[in-house]
Amino acid sequence: MSRRLKYTIVSASTCLTVLLLIGSVLGQSASPDDTYKHIGVFTDVVSRIKSEYVEEPDMKSVTLGALNGMLEAIDPFASYLNAEQYKDYLKNRDSQRADVGLILSKKFGYVGVVGVAPGSPASKAGFSTGDMIETIKGIATRDMPLAYASLLLQGDPGSTVDLSVVRVQRPEPQTVKLTRANPVQVPVDSQVLAGQVGYLKPGVLSSLTLRETAAEIEKLQKQGAQKLILDLRNCAIGTPQDGMAFANLFLNKGRITYLQGQRVPRQNFDADSTKAITNLPLVVLTNRGTADGAEIVAAALMDNKRAQLVGERTYGDASLRHALTMDDGAAIILSVAKYYSADGKSIQDNGVTPATLVAEAEPTVDVDENGEPLPVQDQQQQPPPQKKIEDDPMVKKALDLLAKA
Repeated sequence: MSRRLKYTIVSASTCLTVLLLIGSVLGQSASPDDTYKHIGVFTDVVSRIKSEYVEEPDMKSVTLGALNGMLEAIDPFASYLNAEQYKDYLKNRDSQRADVGLILSKKFGYVGVVGVAPGSPASKAGFSTGDMIETIKGIATRDMPLAYASLLLQGDPGSTVDLSVVRVQRPEPQTVKLTRANPVQVPVDSQVLAGQVGYLKPGVLSSLTLRETAAEIEKLQKQGAQKLILDLRNCAIGTPQDGMAFANLFLNKGRITYLQGQRVPRQNFDADSTKAITNLPLVVLTNRGTADGAEIVAAALMDNKRAQLVGERTYGDASLRHALTMDDGAAIILSVAKYYSADGKSIQDNGVTPATLVAEAEPTVDVDENGEPLPVQDQQQQPPPQKKIEDDPMVKKALDLLAKA
């Protein structure tokens, strides 16, 4: 048996035991016989490895890796923080520190990019959904708690942080230096397209962009817009509450979403007719970078047959997370309830899949005269030429659907 395989067995066995313990904490039901049976298997495997393996494995490291691997398997946004890390987390949780603008989750044991904040250092450096962060400040993100990774990216405005990133369509890691900055407010993009179609792209969801979006909708209608396109692609910033408020701009009735967990009673969130401001025909654009509150919007408008969805399946991130403290001062940050679409699907588990699927064009990789990929910073020195929004394949499809509406 290879060393890698034996290490995997130890990790899997440890993960099983931890899962049983956490399941007990969270109130999951497992019969005593099943629990003792699995613990017996774990004990037997560890005993065999201790007696047969060429050297005794470092169980502390294995346990930490198994913990984070298990958490990722059930919740890609979960974190296990040791006592020291959790103290840092509590200390900085509510502080307004500068950041690089990355929204993160765990993927294949590493820290992955869900999306980027518009106008942020990460956005200017060309980060996109699907990128994998290999190291932060020289520290490998393999089995790194997600919340701790976010803390490492924060700091004073103007300070820098070095990342090693595996980009989409790039086989080799690239080193990127990002300068932390305070969040910037990017205005809502709105314009009238051919066929009296109003186009809206909020970028992020917040109370500020909610008011701005409402004002832009009224402005578009005064300019003669008879139909609307709501572009939620790469919109990954915005709480479920923000998403409900945005959905209500277009819905005068119906269920927007509901929240439910093992220990969280079901809470229904329905549209308020007094908050709806338009009933124009609507198409919503989504892609794999559409996450969290924006998914609430997309699901609500689709399930209530208020809008047609065009694009790609969304990322899958809409839950209520709590920190569950341990006796030793450590904590698990875990989803304790999930948001569901009006049709009863967990958004975090399923994402939101449009009825009309249109694939987003894959990002291109710029190369030098030798055909080698350019460093990320060099690519950003030459911004891509601006294209007309009507030439976008998803927008084209939305215009076709609206022409038939």
